[in-house]
This record gives sequence, structure tokens and C-alpha cells, in this order.
Amino acid sequence: MPALLILGGTAWLGRETAAQAVASGWDVTCLARGESGVIAPGATLVRADRDRPDAYDAVKGRDWDAVVEVSWQPRHVREAAEALEGRVLHWTYVSSVAAYQPTCEVIAEDAPLREPVDPDARVDGAQYDAAKVRCELDTLESHPEALLLRAGVIIGPGDPTERFAYWPRRAAQAGTGPMLVPGPPAHPVQLIDVRDLVAWTLDAIEAGLSGPVNVVGDQRPGAYAVELAREVAGAVGPQVDVDPTWLLAHGVTPWKGPGSLPLWVPDDGGPARIGYHSDERFLATGGRRRSLMESIRDILAEERALGIDRDVEGGLSRDRELELLAAWEAERG
Repeated sequence: MPALLILGGTAWLGRETAAQAVASGWDVTCLARGESGVIAPGATLVRADRDRPDAYDAVKGRDWDAVVEVSWQPRHVREAAEALEGRVLHWTYVSSVAAYQPTCEVIAEDAPLREPVDPDARVDGAQYDAAKVRCELDTLESHPEALLLRAGVIIGPGDPTERFAYWPRRAAQAGTGPMLVPGPPAHPVQLIDVRDLVAWTLDAIEAGLSGPVNVVGDQRPGAYAVELAREVAGAVGPQVDVDPTWLLAHGVTPWKGPGSLPLWVPDDGGPARIGYHSDERFLATGGRRRSLMESIRDILAEERALGIDRDVEGGLSRDRELELLAAWEAERG
């Protein structure tokens, strides 16, 4: 039985990786604090604080067929790679397409990357993009044949980010009522289901794949995803397309977070960090993607089970959305 070590493994992506690997016959160990979620059935949890010097003592004394690293703290990534050097047949670092320099050209794996953060930087979310670059570089120092999985926007059941689930949830809430949607121009989106990303990752590990690979979805207008979400949720009320400039002036933020319209990135004519990534290598190495409709159905089923009207941290509240719609209609006369 091949041995897989996941550095993480109790949060969303790591847990899905553990679950699929166990189902495929791997002996799975997850090294984590164990505070981000419940470990997948069949996997073994090794509790460790990666800020401590003894973090890897329990796992560095054995050989591993594969390691999957998901952290974006450079020190964690570097120290793990160094501690396990010479004990791992295949190393995968889960990076991000955010590591690339923003552009509106097609971005293949050889495109320029951002400037990395300093090696010993303790980073926060504002430095996420540059931190991923540093983590890639540090991984390659110890494991030059590593697979660098540059993920796009990940969606699917269990998503803790509240980025995509906002849209099917809001469509279900709106029902016969109005629903606010940002009007054009906006940058496109590329959405990959977590289950498809993980299935490809495990296949790539078994095949010994190395180097960078963009793991993203089809390029689609954001409006397409909203349309599908409305269809699946049965929303029949009016869709109100609101001018992006007006939204920004009224305090609506793009991308994610409280008070935002998630995944919305207005196109101001400048470069973008999402929506323009080539997935040719992913498809050529066996990548498969389920339909966006299927992902939305599964996401909405989970949202209904959790409670459509529950309070969430991301996006606009329904009350705030209705306030904005009333103001928009009033200003239009």
C-alpha cells in the first residue's frame, strides 16, 4: 500500500485529497494541528504545530511514496521540504495561478511570475500571491522534480471561502424576487471543482508528473455561472444588472469578503489575475472536468442542508442587496 503524507489534510482541499486517496488504496497520513476540520475516515492524523522546531519529528524518519503540501507560509514549506529531503519519491506543492504576473494574455506555465516575498517572511492574505512564488522556489530547492500544481478558482461542496456558493445560495433566496448581478465589463472566470482537481492530482502523482501545471476550468463570463445558478435554484424573479462603477461607488467590493460580490472583477482595461490561464497541460495529462451545472447542483444541495438563510461571512446580505437595488432603481428614475 503506497504511503501518502499530506501536510495539512483536515481543511477543504487537504481533506478531499485524503478522502480520495484512502478510497484509491493509499495509506494516508495527515500532519496538521487538527483544528480546521475532521480528518477523512481511514486517514491517520499526526498532530503537529508547524511553527515548532519538532513539527516533523514524527514523520521524517520513514519513507514516503508521495507528499502533498498545501501551505502558503514560506517557512512551513521550506522546513518541511528540508526535513523530508531524501525520504520522498514524489512531491506535490499546491500553488496558485495567482503566482503569475497579472495580464490579459493567455497565461501558460512558462509565463513570468510575481516577485517572491522574502524567505523568512511571515505572510498574511495580502501577500498570498507573492508567498506562493516563494513557496514554489523553496520547494524546488529540496525537490527539483516536484509537481507545482497552480490551481485556479476552486469550487465544490465544502468550500469555506464563500466565493462561489454565494451565487446559487442567493439565487435560491431570491426566488421570485429581484437579484442583483454586476453588469459588464468584467473579467472572465475559470472554475475547477475540488473533486476533479484532487482526482487529477492523485493520477499525476502515480504517473510521476513534475513541473508546473495550471489546473483551471473553462474560461467563462461570470454572467454564465450566474445564469446556471439561477436555473438550478429555480430563480424566476428579475435579474438586475447594475453598473460596475455605481456598485464600486456604493461600497460594493469585488472578489470576496463581507460586502462583496464574490468572484466579480470589474474590467477596467488593466491586467487581471484570474480568468486567462491555459489548461492545455492539465487536459493533456488526463485532466477531466465535470459540468459546471453538476457542481452547482451539488453546492446548492449542501447549501440547502446547511440553511439557505443562515448568516455567512462573505458577499452581500440579502437585506443589503435589496437596499442597493432600491437605490439603483430610485436613481434611474
